[in-house]
Amino acid sequence: MGKKKVVVALGHRALGTTLPEQKCATKSSAKILADLIECGLNLVITHSNAPQIGMIHTAMNEFGKVHPDFTAVPMSVCSAMSQGYIGYDIQNALRAELLRRGIYKPVSTVLTQVTVDPYDDAFHEPVKVIGRTLTEEEAFQEEKKGNYVTKTEQGYRRIVAAPKPDKIIEIDAIKTLFDAGQVVIAAGGGGIPVLEQNEELTGASAVIEKDLISEKLADELDADILLILTSVDCVSVNYETTQEKALHEVTSAELKEYMEEGQFEDYTMLPKIQASIDFVEAKPGRKAIITSIAKAKDGYLGKTGTIVTA
Repeated sequence: MGKKKVVVALGHRALGTTLPEQKCATKSSAKILADLIECGLNLVITHSNAPQIGMIHTAMNEFGKVHPDFTAVPMSVCSAMSQGYIGYDIQNALRAELLRRGIYKPVSTVLTQVTVDPYDDAFHEPVKVIGRTLTEEEAFQEEKKGNYVTKTEQGYRRIVAAPKPDKIIEIDAIKTLFDAGQVVIAAGGGGIPVLEQNEELTGASAVIEKDLISEKLADELDADILLILTSVDCVSVNYETTQEKALHEVTSAELKEYMEEGQFEDYTMLPKIQASIDFVEAKPGRKAIITSIAKAKDGYLGKTGTIVTA
């Protein structure tokens, strides 16, 4: 029997926020990922990028303001930049950790594009806040360009759509590396959202939910386990109330009932729950696990975490 195939989705706590934080965080995360590899697992790694893409978007557009010869940087380019430099830190940290343990296993980052539907309703209802706080005049100029902004306590912020992922463009390359025994870092930050226009791929002003692309990637690779690492050891219902209850072993049907009750918060836990349900229901024998980065190995071994089956 071959090694289990696992897609690991790293949340922002596994990466830090600033450049120095990211360097330290990825070294810590590499130890945990190496523990999983020592358990005999073949890994594909996806990751969050919210703080990083926001930093890049802000920095590049501030640069454009000071240097008028430079144009504003599209969201798709910011996404590509974040994939590159997050992947760079993860792959180097994990490579070094594996070598320290006497394990030779190549680690590669694949810049990953993901198609989205231009008619997705999300483009009419953007929800993802991005970039720095704007003045009223700057917000007005953004709206003149066709962008969306929202008012906050500090001023105004730009918001972008979060459409559903459709097709992973580089899936064949990811499969080839994965089947060759490499650790692959792919679809970081949900992937670079693109629109298909005949032979061309055009960047979309959007971001994709990391958990949703993690599920799609796991399904495409026919993984055995989708391991979603977040800020809590277990998913809970009646969260932060006197009736709070941790969910350890739960079926997708039970999770659907909890979803109907509104137990899971939009844009935080809910996408993780939906991704877990979709993954385990697509094929018998699959398992999704939601737990904290620190408890990743224990979650895989069934000692903690929320384990979802069909």
